Amino acid sequence: MIDENELSSLIYLLDDTDEEVVEQVESKILSFGHEAISFLEQASLKEQEAVRLKRMNSIIRELKKTEILRDLQLWQRHESEDLLKGLLILERIEFPYTNEQEIHQQLDKIRLDAWLEFNYELTSFEQIKVLNYVFFKVHKFKGNTDYYHAVHNSFISKVLENRTGNPVLLGVVYSLIAQRLNIPVFGVNLPQHFVLGYKSFEGLEIIKSFNEESSIPEDDDSDIMFYINPFTDGLILNGESLRSFLKQLKIEPKPEFFSVCSNVEIVKRILRNLLFSYEKDKQHNKSAMVRKLLDSLDLPA
Repeated sequence: MIDENELSSLIYLLDDTDEEVVEQVESKILSFGHEAISFLEQASLKEQEAVRLKRMNSIIRELKKTEILRDLQLWQRHESEDLLKGLLILERIEFPYTNEQEIHQQLDKIRLDAWLEFNYELTSFEQIKVLNYVFFKVHKFKGNTDYYHAVHNSFISKVLENRTGNPVLLGVVYSLIAQRLNIPVFGVNLPQHFVLGYKSFEGLEIIKSFNEESSIPEDDDSDIMFYINPFTDGLILNGESLRSFLKQLKIEPKPEFFSVCSNVEIVKRILRNLLFSYEKDKQHNKSAMVRKLLDSLDLPA
């Protein structure tokens, strides 16, 4: 428990004219950690002194950055199987007051609309055809080609609200709904373009019956039946399509480009997109924060 009397006294000193005193006071308040955030936010609502208020808000922002970093590291270590939880941590970078329950409700609504069209005797391709219809035609999701690098394209609340996003977030929302329908669709970390894969639990022979054998690298142990491009209305692709794409980019195919990737890799890809967007918009404080989050995920879990 924080000492609220001590914290109140420290806040009072934030308008001191001695910069050294202010630095010591800010350092002490920061040492209280995330537990001080709620108290500071309440105090800031009543604060009328401009200098003190400005410094309080600066401390709140710094504490929230630290809190996001801590929560993302905990997610990586203990809860990375829950992709949505990771996305909701990232959400706080830009939208700290997002209603998480509302996000769940929106996903469940799309899932229900698809389920009502569903028949579990459908083949894998028929399942995806139904999901594509509900996702892209009924709910009108589409790739944001006009503002591809916009910051909002990387946050799930805005993708659900605007029905547009970049390939990663569109793919993530699509896969979250698919998994709620028990359809085995997961992210595939293809270089320069994120796609999804329909995972087979029956072995490589099924993949080879859909993809020409020449389309699969000899050392590829992928268990993906086929691929889905969420940025082009759920277009179904085979391994040869992915290899042709890599060839155009002059990138040597590797087995990991054809296989399901981890949720941590997906979050890292979202963060790299955000870093590019913030740097493009010259939001230096945000880009520095995102870089710190990225670095933390590169450390041993």
